[in-house]
Amino acid sequence: MELENLIISDKDFVRLSKLDNHGLLSYELSRAVVVPEDQVPPNVVRMNTRVVYLDESNGISREVELVFPEDVDLDVGKISVLSPVGSALLGLEEGQTIDWSFPNDPSRRLRVMSVAKANT
Repeated sequence: MELENLIISDKDFVRLSKLDNHGLLSYELSRAVVVPEDQVPPNVVRMNTRVVYLDESNGISREVELVFPEDVDLDVGKISVLSPVGSALLGLEEGQTIDWSFPNDPSRRLRVMSVAKANT
């Protein structure tokens, strides 16, 4: 399966590149198309956006906000970009899917249903 391009703002790319992570996020950044922040379409998952996604493997839909590790607050749905779901969703557009491996779990297919700017 050919992977689609990810879109990441130049501002997010710089900050994400500095995180101490050589795993899934590094791979995602390596295949990203980096564009000026004001040119990222509003329907793309980026840092500090609210995302509704569907886990097609089990039919469960969730809403999360993608944040940097220091801003995680699971009680209000703020997940780290370093988490498996966070890394998977980063840079996807509404309607796109990604097959993603999770620790202790088979690969799952996630579909981005909607993206909105966070209220924070």
